[in-house]
Amino acid sequence: MRVTVVGAGLAGCEAAWQIAEAGIPVSLIEMRPSKMTPAHVTAGFAELVCSNSFRSDELANAVGLLKKEMRMLGSLVMSCADATRVQAGGALAVDRDRFSALVTNSVMNHPHITVERREVTGIPDGPVIFATGPLTSDALSERLTALLGAGDMLSFFDSAAPIVTYDSVGIEEAYFASRYDKGQNDYINCPMNRDEYIAFHNELINAKTADVHGFEANLVFEGCVPIEVMAGRGIDTMRYGPLKPVGLPDPITGKEHYAVVQLRRDNIEGTLYNLVGFQTHLTFAEQKRVFSMIPALKDAEFVRYGVMHRNTYLDSPKLLDRYYRLKSDQRIRFAGQITGVEGYVESAASGLLAGIETARELRMLPAADFSDETAIGALALYVSGGSVADFQPMNVNFGIIKPLASRVKGKRNKNLAISERSLEHIRRYAK
Repeated sequence: MRVTVVGAGLAGCEAAWQIAEAGIPVSLIEMRPSKMTPAHVTAGFAELVCSNSFRSDELANAVGLLKKEMRMLGSLVMSCADATRVQAGGALAVDRDRFSALVTNSVMNHPHITVERREVTGIPDGPVIFATGPLTSDALSERLTALLGAGDMLSFFDSAAPIVTYDSVGIEEAYFASRYDKGQNDYINCPMNRDEYIAFHNELINAKTADVHGFEANLVFEGCVPIEVMAGRGIDTMRYGPLKPVGLPDPITGKEHYAVVQLRRDNIEGTLYNLVGFQTHLTFAEQKRVFSMIPALKDAEFVRYGVMHRNTYLDSPKLLDRYYRLKSDQRIRFAGQITGVEGYVESAASGLLAGIETARELRMLPAADFSDETAIGALALYVSGGSVADFQPMNVNFGIIKPLASRVKGKRNKNLAISERSLEHIRRYAK
């Protein structure tokens, strides 16, 4: 039986890959480039529309554990990310263009995957996985709303950071370093003294924002708060967030600056850098004016400005089970950000689990049943958990993974112990 996967983002590509690797034919349907979204700019699969970072790669961090589990389970997204990684200290960041191209080529050349470029406006026959993301087309959103109920489609706002060229950065007013010397000196650090910071803050909170229909600051996912919204929370909020100087001493003086803006490499060649934590919905002209107040960026060439868009997701605890199946029609699954998972890795992980479980079901095998002692299982159980009173998008974290039976001293040691227990579960499944 052929499975239909709608949407060729991170989750859709991962789901299609897992099913195809099990020898089951897949139709992967993607509406781009014939119909674009407000955030995408290419026709490539798995396009990264916000940051190019997959976040921490350490097992003491929950997302690092999730990535390790996915690697052990044969994740396409993780293999492509590892193959196209760029220097980013203790984080996994990728060359976004090469990453998308590698995912696209891998999927297009798989013998069991057929790719169709068209918009889906209805519910396909047979087994189907909707991985259409938070920017699902209006026509399909209307059809899903009719199927699920108007009150079960929720929304929040997301935003992306701008990108500048390396050659336009004032390197004489910046320095290379990674926070706490993790990894190589992978980030360009742009320091600001107190007067520069205060002037920047004042202009930022008074800058003109773009008109985004229905925008409310309290509807923004906390991990993607626009820099101007963050600045509006208080004079020092940015200095305890993306402009935190701690762990970034000046290599000449050995002292920490008042504030530091970090730039992260956006491609392998190192010709492009993005402004870390500078998601924004300022107008393009205001982004150029205000961000150029950062001394090292006074002559910066912006090749992409930050944008904001509305994201739609399901009231998943009400609608989905732990296998991302629709409770009312189990031939239908959802995966990716439309389920309420937040983040690149989490989206791909939901697609991986949905793909594995779909393949096992069609092959008449018992469900994998990843437990709440694993990151991938705990994430699915959070999304489907009926005990969640006010469901909101969330990144993976150790708080949703089952605690250890015995006490381990020290947060890092405890997290590492949870990770080792989780990986033992994955090893047993992988066998």
